[in-house]
Amino acid sequence: MMENEEPTASRPIRVGIVGYGFSTQCFHLPFILPNPHLEVYAFLQRAPAPADPKDAPRWGHCTIDFPKAKHYRTADDFFADDGIELVIVCTSSAHGDYAKKAILAGKHVVVEKPFVATSAEADSLIELAKKQGKLLTVYHNRRFDSDFRTVQHVVEKGALGDVLEADIHFDYPDPGWISGWTSKEYIPGEGMMFALGTHTIDQALVLFGRPASVTAFLRSNRGTDSKIDDSFTIVLQYSGEKKNLLVTIKTAIITHMTDQLRFFVRGTRGTFLKFGTDPQEGQAIAAPGRPATSPETGVEDERIWGTLTTLDPAPDHPDPSRNPLSYERTDKHYVTRYPSLPGWYRGYYENVAAAVRGQAEVYVKPETARDGLRIIELARESHEKGCTVPWS
Repeated sequence: MMENEEPTASRPIRVGIVGYGFSTQCFHLPFILPNPHLEVYAFLQRAPAPADPKDAPRWGHCTIDFPKAKHYRTADDFFADDGIELVIVCTSSAHGDYAKKAILAGKHVVVEKPFVATSAEADSLIELAKKQGKLLTVYHNRRFDSDFRTVQHVVEKGALGDVLEADIHFDYPDPGWISGWTSKEYIPGEGMMFALGTHTIDQALVLFGRPASVTAFLRSNRGTDSKIDDSFTIVLQYSGEKKNLLVTIKTAIITHMTDQLRFFVRGTRGTFLKFGTDPQEGQAIAAPGRPATSPETGVEDERIWGTLTTLDPAPDHPDPSRNPLSYERTDKHYVTRYPSLPGWYRGYYENVAAAVRGQAEVYVKPETARDGLRIIELARESHEKGCTVPWS
């Protein structure tokens, strides 16, 4: 410890961020900056500092936006900085290479989804992190979506009874960002399952755990004969006590609706139906790189609250001021618009900071992210063979 430096447990965790583009600006910085236990300490950005701020790259330059932070242009210099405690990998590729360098350099690591390209590479990184005694986690921020938090609450409270069927959607009509998908041959890491699918697959794993088998149908609906999927349907079947459970995970790029379907969960005592999307992404894109401290962050419009239909009154809402009080009572059912819990991506980094300091267990375990990659691999195998594939 340097002279006059605060003890480790009392000062903020020094964060080094790899990359300074869309992901950093819109999905990480807004939710790191409000956290007093995290300090933005260094960046790895290959672009040189511009002489004139007007000449900065599209998403800006770290030396302009964070003049007190260190700026490194090479990975060797960045990872050699002993002051960095936690590395966040925000690049669009080479996640595994950067994560490995960080772990070997003695850093804790957050890796952007989907983690890496294969489950085998994920296993290798998990083993390395354990060997080095370092925290390794994946940025599955959509566990903190307003709609998913609400579904999770309703399921865990038993409002639906035993869940028998769940449809989890992340449909995205005409996504402009797939225009660059010009390749026709598939390689691991490409396609919509690795993009939007990693979020919904992770949500299914959180709610229901590993499946017994995977069946999948992959499509290219963008007008090409590419083997790289832009739309998919994955069906997970379970065994044992969950043998009657069927989970469908779906993304479509042709779906003409104002509010897209997100969840349709059916159980022995109720049903939850939810349209509309968590607002945090749009709010962050509107104010990139700024702290997400507005009281409106993650708060859904009442118009898109989900509909809960149950045999019993709805479970208590965690926020008593938003507890549903009115029901449409039929002969057999209670029906209510159930208030959505606020989305809270800041919760991801609250947990990471606590886990680094040994005050909590890390919430997004890399093993679960690895299982998500395995589902993608089994889904592609199922599609290519035209059959259901058992979990392996």
